[in-house]
Amino acid sequence: MDLASYADLAIDLVNTGDPAGDGLRDLDGLRALLDGRPHLGGRVGHRDLDCMRALRAQLRAIFTAACAGDEETAVERLNSLLIQHPIHPQLARCGDGTAWHVHLNEGGSVPDRYAARAAMGLAVRIGEQGADRLGVCRADGCDRVFFDTTVGRSRRYCSDHCARRTGVAAAAPPARPRVTESLPSPRLPHDDARPVPNSASRDGGQ
Repeated sequence: MDLASYADLAIDLVNTGDPAGDGLRDLDGLRALLDGRPHLGGRVGHRDLDCMRALRAQLRAIFTAACAGDEETAVERLNSLLIQHPIHPQLARCGDGTAWHVHLNEGGSVPDRYAARAAMGLAVRIGEQGADRLGVCRADGCDRVFFDTTVGRSRRYCSDHCARRTGVAAAAPPARPRVTESLPSPRLPHDDARPVPNSASRDGGQ
């Protein structure tokens, strides 16, 4: 069993919090997240939805700390999740004559099973490759998370789309400042009138 692959559960859950729309806004969103994952199937209710939203926030905090270079905090938060949601491996086989293999038990609620697998997947990946592999997209308006698999740990964006969008914005010429043309002040009718002498001038200074 490739426990590291369970890290994708953490990424998929955190990325339901897309600024463009909350993927966990209702139970249908939660069912869509679980679709295609029979080991995480089961009936879900509003309490499960609340638990998954809380788990999403906990996992995002791990990615945020790791991306900021705070490895100690990231690992501390992850260890806390591992304590709260321990996995229970056991030997199993899918049918007669098949080889025994390590399998995770199916007991507990959907959020508990999801949390245990996601936390274990992140722990294995961090243990094998380092916490600095956890990233948060740097494109404006995007905060999706990812696991950096590049050789030089150079990934900065969650997708090619965000990378291109950022590149186009950086290459665009700066906007020219808007220049407002100064118009001459209107001349009033009395501007050309000759000054009217004061009374002292008319009376000879008397």
